[in-house]
Amino acid sequence: MSEITKSFYQQAIDDGHLQLIQSGKTEKMRYAAVNVAEKWSDPEEKVRAAYYAELIYRYGYKPECIGVEVTVPDRTPHDRADLVIFRDAARTKPFAVIECKRDGVSDAEFKQAIEQAFGNGHAHKFRAEYIGVIAGQTRAFYDCTDKFGALEREANIIADLPMQYGKPEDFKYYKNAFPKPDISAVTRDDLIKTIRKCHQTLWGGGRLSPPTAFGELCKLIFVKTRDEKAPRKKGEPYSFQIKTNETPERLAVRIRALYEAERAREPDVFTETIKIDDITIKNVVLHLESINLTATDLDTKGVAFEQFMDGFFKGDFGQYFTPRNIIAFAIQMLDIQADDTVMDPACGSGGFLLHALDHVRRSAGEFHKEGSAEHFDHWHSFAEKRLFGIEINEEIARVAKMNMIVHDDGHTNVIGNDALEPLVTIGQKNATFSKIIGIDTTTGKRDEAKGFDKITTNPPFGAVVKEELHSYLKTYELSRFIGKGGKDEEDPEDTTADSKAGKKSIKQRASVKTEIIYCERIWQLLKPGGQATVVLPDGLLTNSSLQPVRDWLLERFKVQAVVSLPQFAFSHYGAGVKSSVVILEKRQIKIPASDDEAIFMAMAENIGYDAAGRKTYQVDVLSEDPEKQRIEFQRCDLFDWEVLLDWKPGEGNKPGQWSERHRHVVPGSGLIGQYVAFKREPQSFFV
Repeated sequence: MSEITKSFYQQAIDDGHLQLIQSGKTEKMRYAAVNVAEKWSDPEEKVRAAYYAELIYRYGYKPECIGVEVTVPDRTPHDRADLVIFRDAARTKPFAVIECKRDGVSDAEFKQAIEQAFGNGHAHKFRAEYIGVIAGQTRAFYDCTDKFGALEREANIIADLPMQYGKPEDFKYYKNAFPKPDISAVTRDDLIKTIRKCHQTLWGGGRLSPPTAFGELCKLIFVKTRDEKAPRKKGEPYSFQIKTNETPERLAVRIRALYEAERAREPDVFTETIKIDDITIKNVVLHLESINLTATDLDTKGVAFEQFMDGFFKGDFGQYFTPRNIIAFAIQMLDIQADDTVMDPACGSGGFLLHALDHVRRSAGEFHKEGSAEHFDHWHSFAEKRLFGIEINEEIARVAKMNMIVHDDGHTNVIGNDALEPLVTIGQKNATFSKIIGIDTTTGKRDEAKGFDKITTNPPFGAVVKEELHSYLKTYELSRFIGKGGKDEEDPEDTTADSKAGKKSIKQRASVKTEIIYCERIWQLLKPGGQATVVLPDGLLTNSSLQPVRDWLLERFKVQAVVSLPQFAFSHYGAGVKSSVVILEKRQIKIPASDDEAIFMAMAENIGYDAAGRKTYQVDVLSEDPEKQRIEFQRCDLFDWEVLLDWKPGEGNKPGQWSERHRHVVPGSGLIGQYVAFKREPQSFFV
C-alpha cells in the first residue's frame, strides 16, 4: 500500500467513515454510511477498505453513494458486488461496479474477476457505466456503456475510474497533479508482491525459463525507471501506463518504442529487443504502472529484490547466487573506498557489486551531506566509472545489470563474456575496462603496472576448463602445473602429464579445474598491491596434489587472511563444497615472498544461518516501540547486523510479525573487528 493510500485509509478511520469494531472474538470493518460490517481478517477486505477511502478522498464520491456488498439483480441469489458507486444517495442508479481481490492474485484469477465485474455491471436491472477490478497495485477499469459490445475487453479499457461522475481521463498517473493520482513509493512487502506477480505473468507456467522471464522483466523495469526519471512538467502524464481505449497491440507498440529509444542511448545495457507478446506486456504494465521505483526507499528496494532473488536462485540457478552474509563479510574485509576500481569476474546476479556499491554509498555520508550533489557524485561516480562485473551467462548478466539499475545506479559495467577469455577480447567490449587494466586492444600490449584495486568474487568451482573446448587454456601458466607424480590425482581426465618424469613434467593439461584458472585470472586483473577476497574450495588450500598451485599462488600473492566457512555455507543453494574466504594481495613487481609474512586465520561456525537456511543469530533488542518499530542486533561469528524492523499486522488467523526495513553491518564487530586489529599489528594467529 502506498503512503498516499495509507493516508486516505487513515483519514477515513479518523473521520469515522471506516470503523474497526469487535464482534465477539471477530474484528470487523464497518462502513458507517451504509451500516455494513465485514470480517477484517479477510485479505480482500483490506483491499476494499483502502479503495473505499480512495473513492471518498481522491475521486470525490460521497460515502452515502457508495454501496458495500450490494446484491445484484438478475444474478445468482448470493451474487454481490464488492463496491457500487451510485449516482444518488438512495443508491438506485448504479454508476460503477468494483470488484476487490486480494493482492497477489494470478493473471487467471484477475481475468476471472474482470468477467465477474462485467457480469454484475451488465446485469439487466443494473446497467452500470463503468466497472473496475482492484487487486492491490494491479488495477483495471472498463467502459461498459452501450457504445461497446458486451464482450469487448480491450478497446473499452480506460486509464482510471472517472472522478465525480465525469468522463475518463486519457491517462491515470500524472506528475504532481493532485487530486489526479501520481505514482508513489511502496513498502517492501508490496514491492516483493509486485515483482512476483510480474515474474509469474512472464514465466506463464513454464513458457519461459525463470531466468529468461526475469530477463524480460528487467527490460520492462528498465523502461519504467527511465520513464520515471524523464524530464516532464507538473501535470504531465507518465508514459509507462495504459491509456484509455488503448488496445494491448497499441500499448505494446508504444512500450517497445520507449524501450528502443532508451536502448539506443545505452546500447551496452541491453542488446536484445523485447521478446514477449502484447498481452503479457499489458499485464506487466498493469502491475508496475502505479509504482514509483525511483522514489521507493533504497533499502526497501534492496531487501525486496534480495529476498526475491534469494528464492529465485535456489536450485538450478544457485551457482549464480552467493548468500548475503558471505558477500557482506567479503566486502567489509576488503573495505572498498570510492576511489577504488573494483571487479567481480564471476558476478552472477550482481550480489558482490551491489554490496560494494552500498558500502561506498553508506560511506558517502562521512564526507558529504545526505542529499547533496556531492553525496550523489561520491557513490554514483564510483558505480559509473569504477565498478565492474563479468558474467558468462547472458541471461544472468541481464539480471545483474537490472539489479544495478533498480538500485539507482543508472549505469552498469556488467560485461557479458567468459571471464577467462583473453583480456583483449573482454576489453573490446568495454573501453573503460581496457583502460583500467592497461591493455591496448589493437596490439594486445599490456602495462603490467595497471589493473583493478580490488576484486571480490565467488568464482565457479567443481567444474573443469577443457582445452578441446577452450583454446585459451594453454595461455595460462596454471594449465601446466605439476601434480603429485606428474598428475592431478583429483582430475581423472589428466592423462597428459608424464608420470615417470616427476617434477620435470610440464606438459599441457587437457583440463584444469575452474577455480585454479580463476586464481590466475584474478592475479592478471589486479594491479601490483591490489587486493582480492575470493571464496575458494578447501581442496585447493589443503590437497597435497595441488601443492604446486599453492606454491604458484604464494609466489605471486601475499595471503593476508583465510576464514574457514562451515560445510553447509552454500548447501541452501545447492552446493555442499567446504569453502573458505581468502584475502590475497598481489605482490609488487620483482618483490619476492618472505617466510615472515603473517596470516590472519579464523574459523566461522555460526554464520547466521544453518543448512536449511534457518536463522541462527544471537538476537539482542536495542529498542522497541511495541507494534510499531524495533531495532535489534543480530550477531554471528562473521559480524553483527543492526536491523530496523517495522510491525506488520497479521491477516486472517495469522499473528502480526516484524518486517525488515533495512540492515547494515556494525563496524568493528565479529571477525571483521579482529581482522582490523590484526592489520594494525600483523601476527599469525588462529581465531
